[in-house]
Amino acid sequence: MPLHEAVEGAQWWRSGAIYQIYPRSFADANGDGMGDLKGITQRLSSLAALGIDAIWLSPFYRSPQKDAGYDVSDYVSVDPLFGTLEDFDEMVTEAHRLSLRVMIDLVPNHSSSEHEWFQKALKAGPGSRERSYYHFKDGKGDDGELPPNNWQSMFGGPAWTRVEDGQWYAHLFDSSQPDLNWENPQVREEFEKILRFWLDRGVDGFRVDQPHAMAKAEGLPDHPYVDEAGAGFIEGRENPPMWFQDSVHEIFRDWRKILDSYPGDRAMCGEAYVLPLSFMALWVRPDEFHQTFNFRFLDAGWDRQALVSAIDESFEAFDAVGAPSTWVLNNHDVLRHVSRFGGDYGRTTASDGVGPNNPQPDNVLGLQKARAATLFMLGLPGASYLYQGEELGLPDHTTIAEEHRQDPTFFRTSGQRVGRDGCRVPLPWEMGNASNGFNQTGKAWLPQPDSYAALSRDQQQDKDGSTLTLYQLALKLRKQFQLGEGSFDWVSKTEALSYQNGKVQIVHNFSSEPKKLTGEVVISSMPLSKDGSLLPNDTAWVLV
Repeated sequence: MPLHEAVEGAQWWRSGAIYQIYPRSFADANGDGMGDLKGITQRLSSLAALGIDAIWLSPFYRSPQKDAGYDVSDYVSVDPLFGTLEDFDEMVTEAHRLSLRVMIDLVPNHSSSEHEWFQKALKAGPGSRERSYYHFKDGKGDDGELPPNNWQSMFGGPAWTRVEDGQWYAHLFDSSQPDLNWENPQVREEFEKILRFWLDRGVDGFRVDQPHAMAKAEGLPDHPYVDEAGAGFIEGRENPPMWFQDSVHEIFRDWRKILDSYPGDRAMCGEAYVLPLSFMALWVRPDEFHQTFNFRFLDAGWDRQALVSAIDESFEAFDAVGAPSTWVLNNHDVLRHVSRFGGDYGRTTASDGVGPNNPQPDNVLGLQKARAATLFMLGLPGASYLYQGEELGLPDHTTIAEEHRQDPTFFRTSGQRVGRDGCRVPLPWEMGNASNGFNQTGKAWLPQPDSYAALSRDQQQDKDGSTLTLYQLALKLRKQFQLGEGSFDWVSKTEALSYQNGKVQIVHNFSSEPKKLTGEVVISSMPLSKDGSLLPNDTAWVLV
């Protein structure tokens, strides 16, 4: 019996390849330096040609953009930076014409401080109904001058800000992102309306930001080991009061009922950084999320033993509740895998970013490993998530000057953590002007590194051996053999790490020496030996 049984005829979200679009950096139609919805619509045919099944858009809602749109001031409108609701509708229509599903980001843990709910709360004062939308508390000390507890912000500094009347409000992220109070039934009603608004406009699902943070322990007690974990948690220790609270599951069950009431396969994916995976499986029980991001796999880096453990744990945990595993190597919050695999970067460095004063990655070595990692990942059964630009082999921009920095992490830590700007740089489409086809004016909200010109899409299109061509071939093979719906079993856990999915075997050489293997090679992440029988190190083969 294989470690994972095939699930034939599965819903799209169980087996699809889903492509994350970071709207401000994807394509700019009006030339103002900021990506927009019209730009996305104009480039959707390129994504259809890539061979993906769905797109997921990071936030495009009205926002003061203190955290690149993850500070939402109106959940049912489009920020003028990105266009209009009509532009959104046109994008959805074009995506569906191209047989692409559309998922959008939902940010329920916090709103912008400029949202009307928060502005009303400030005006209404302590004890009001309006303040109950958020976590307002009196401070400690003789005059309430100390924060209500010891919570820390994920972006650095305390997780509390004091307002003029003396009360404090909680924000696990930036001070411009006050946390919503999900114990308030009115907050739940508001978000159910938001879900229905976008489902009525035709979206096929939601990626839910920070769902494990939404519920807070009653009374908002201190973090029990803040000196060790800071704003986070330590796997195996007790749950901090701001993470993983049981009451959150009731919210997701209500949302699931709403999605299930709509025609077609609507889906929710949770950005649930919950470990171990047996615990995360509680978030994907049959009546909650359809899937969650697999951060265990992303955090494994490209270490053979960590990878084996992550895959084994994934199938054991998610199969136990009938949910699909998901696989992801990149997103808008971590170093791109080309740069990550070209340096000795752990999880903390990956999300804090690499700046010009840090040791620089070897992007040549990193690209070789990244291509192999992608080929290995796309053969795994379940859903695969891709982040815009990885199909071009883009590295992080690790030398962005301070004057161009945008990430609030940089400012809240006085530059000690450079933040995530390096993985959010606008895409190069055609070699040429200063933004390489991101638009026609050359303007860009973040500058591209010099290396992006040669990596532009037009320089890789239809070229044997290019990273773009590798992705297209791998995604075509994935559909041809229905690998997303397939089975999984290890063939070898040695340095020539390999697994079987139906008729396909995928092998990655983790050793320092070439490996001799037999079988018909369909795809190779790097050129093989002259006689085609040797697999170089840091290279993957697909065999049939």
